[in-house]
Amino acid sequence: MAGEGEKKPVLEMVQADGADDGCVTFVMHDEDHTLGNSLRYMIMKNPEVEFCGYTITHPSESKINFRIQTRGGVPAVEPLRSGLNDLHDVCQHVLNTFQARVAEFKEGQEQPME
Repeated sequence: MAGEGEKKPVLEMVQADGADDGCVTFVMHDEDHTLGNSLRYMIMKNPEVEFCGYTITHPSESKINFRIQTRGGVPAVEPLRSGLNDLHDVCQHVLNTFQARVAEFKEGQEQPME
């Protein structure tokens, strides 16, 4: 447990004794359905992932338990990492597209109307 003044980890890995690296629960602090559902979607697109799901432990807690099970001995950390990278790329594309359209709109507003 983090003491006063210590930072609590953003991500924890929870693994049952004797379980392989392909079956892991990740605890993500200060997160909710916004990240949970979109990350689950991105990870489930990976063909090496057998199961991916998340739960919110309690509405008053801002953490999610994120479970990943993989096929063929692939460590669960790999699909998590690639899912986070893919989600980042998608969000960056949406942001860039939005900013370009806002700039186009503002340019159109500056030109006098006939």
